[in-house]
Amino acid sequence: MSLGTKAPIEATRASGLLDAGETPALRERAGETPALRTVGQLLLSLTMGGGEVLAARIARRLQGRFRFVFFCLDELGTLGQELRSEGFTVHVLERRPGVDWRCMRRLARLLRQEEVGVLHAHQYTPFFYAATARWLHRRQGVIFTEHGRMFPDYRRRKRVLANRLLVGRRDRVMGVGQAVRRALIANEGLKSDRVGVIYNGIDLAAYEEPAAGQRLNVRREFDWTGDNLVIVQVARLDALKDHLTAIRAFERVHDGRPEARLLIVGEGSERQSIEAEIAKRKLGGYVRLAGLRKDVPRLLGASDLLWLTSVSEGIPLTLIEAMAAGLPVVSTDVGGVPEVVEANQTGLLAAAGDDEALAAAVLRLAGDPALRGRLSTAGRRRAFERFSEEWMIAAYADLYEELIVA
Repeated sequence: MSLGTKAPIEATRASGLLDAGETPALRERAGETPALRTVGQLLLSLTMGGGEVLAARIARRLQGRFRFVFFCLDELGTLGQELRSEGFTVHVLERRPGVDWRCMRRLARLLRQEEVGVLHAHQYTPFFYAATARWLHRRQGVIFTEHGRMFPDYRRRKRVLANRLLVGRRDRVMGVGQAVRRALIANEGLKSDRVGVIYNGIDLAAYEEPAAGQRLNVRREFDWTGDNLVIVQVARLDALKDHLTAIRAFERVHDGRPEARLLIVGEGSERQSIEAEIAKRKLGGYVRLAGLRKDVPRLLGASDLLWLTSVSEGIPLTLIEAMAAGLPVVSTDVGGVPEVVEANQTGLLAAAGDDEALAAAVLRLAGDPALRGRLSTAGRRRAFERFSEEWMIAAYADLYEELIVA
């Protein structure tokens, strides 16, 4: 039985979100498409990270209401290739190290060329370039979404002073959770009445009905059986996700539960160091690096629990996805994680870098089926009640409507 509700979906469709399979091209052939106002999405790159996935989802869902153009400061990325293949315009600016004024001028020219009416910047560096380039364009509003914080996170006086100049009267600043909002106020020097919150959301339709009959088939792909205790970690291979702590924690888990296996899903620059740590601890037969996967709901359905070992987080989509799939979760207690995972109610939390505590939490769940069941049920309910993609996208659509200029 679904834990979601139909009302938000119907309200969102009424506001202009696309039904499945509906595209601007179909409407145009039917003679129904008016001229679409253009929203620019500015990111560092379009690799498969949480913020990048959300930017793509917003564009895909709202492409019948707005025209979307993507700008990547650094590189195209796998997701950028996908978006291009779907017909979206994606510009790569090839930013140079330091403050690249050439890149800024090129962005301003492209904003003019593409007739961008509002610019949505994801993370701080894209916001800096967006806020500066728009003065060379037509001073349109900028939406700055902060998806997470760097580690360590602290106040820098020069940046606080710069932000007072960068954030214009028509701009909007959004954190993906309350912890991110507090950091923007405390460490970026932004006024509290200028910073809002739009929670990250996921497409809950993929989790409306739990996957059935695929569990053993997926496990056979990795030469695992139904008796294995499968831990899955879905996160880009980045230092902030601290996979090395995950490997150390898994070694402890495997010592106590030899049937345990670890599936790491994601791509990124830390792959070589992760592989080296696995080899160093002689865990190669028990850990699989699956790379980038498009079947995450299927992988979650074949797993027993998900963990996240990050040292810094905003509102992690991977935790929401796992909870929606009915998986118990174990995570480090950082950033906005406690806004997603209620300790001992919808999951278990441990301090960042504490491989012993992370392993103990997993072993506790492995030995307590009743606790796993209680956390799974409560987590699934929380995911459906609080983290709907429908609400997230509708909130951004309202911002676009408020700020966009023809």
